[in-house]
Order: sequence, then C-alpha cells, then structure tokens
Amino acid sequence: MKIVNKVKFIRMLIVLILVLISSFFIFSNKSYSKGEIKEKVIYISSGDTLWKIAQDEKESNAYYEEKDIREIIYEIKETNNIENNSNLKVGQKIVLKSI
Repeated sequence: MKIVNKVKFIRMLIVLILVLISSFFIFSNKSYSKGEIKEKVIYISSGDTLWKIAQDEKESNAYYEEKDIREIIYEIKETNNIENNSNLKVGQKIVLKSI
C-alpha cells in the first residue's frame, strides 16, 4: 500500500493516537479513592433476598452507590461464597464492603 498524501496520513495518525490516549484516561479513571474499603456484617432475617440486600446497600452504602444491582449481587455472592440465591438461611452472616 502506497501513501499518496503524507501530510494527511500523519495528521490522521496523530488524531488516532490522541483518541486512543484520551480513551485510555477516560475509561481507566475508576478508583475507590473515597476512602479505605472496610467490611460490614449483616445477618439474614426472614424474607431477605440478595436482590433486597443489594438494593438496600445501593441506597445506603457509598461503596455500592454507582454500581448496578446485578454487579452488587455478584460481588456479595463472591465475597461470601454463595453459589445461588436460594442458599440464604435465617441468621446467616453476610459480609459486605463499605467505605
């Protein structure tokens, strides 16, 4: 492939590099600099579900406030080694992250 117009080629190459660099900074800027991440313990009571717990935490816990409910549920399950939603038992200890 032969480059016909070198000036246009260099200009487009520079624009492409700038777009790539700016996208890197935009999408890699997520950090939890609000404070140190701590753990919070709750105990399951009758009628609790992972969805309800995730909704409550999204509303009241700054760590989860900008996350999707499904992402919160996944994180709770991973943190507490819960395989499926029906494994919750009354009195069970659940560890949640908080700031």
